[in-house]
Amino acid sequence: MRSIEIMLYKLQVEFHKDFVEVNDNKITIGIKSKPIKGEANKEIIKKLAKHFKVSPIFIQIKSGQKTRQKIIEIQD
Repeated sequence: MRSIEIMLYKLQVEFHKDFVEVNDNKITIGIKSKPIKGEANKEIIKKLAKHFKVSPIFIQIKSGQKTRQKIIEIQD
């Protein structure tokens, strides 16, 4: 049976940029999407999935869906 590791990160979003920085339990991410109808959150999840090499279904925004500061959970 495979064990599941869950990581929680504080996430800071910056708009009009394109980058991902991870320092301990803090991630700063730049996105191009506008925060309209969840498009920015979708881009965040897609970028984090690519960065951590996991499926997007294993990434969840736990709080801050409508703010620049979020708490995210990544299952591995």
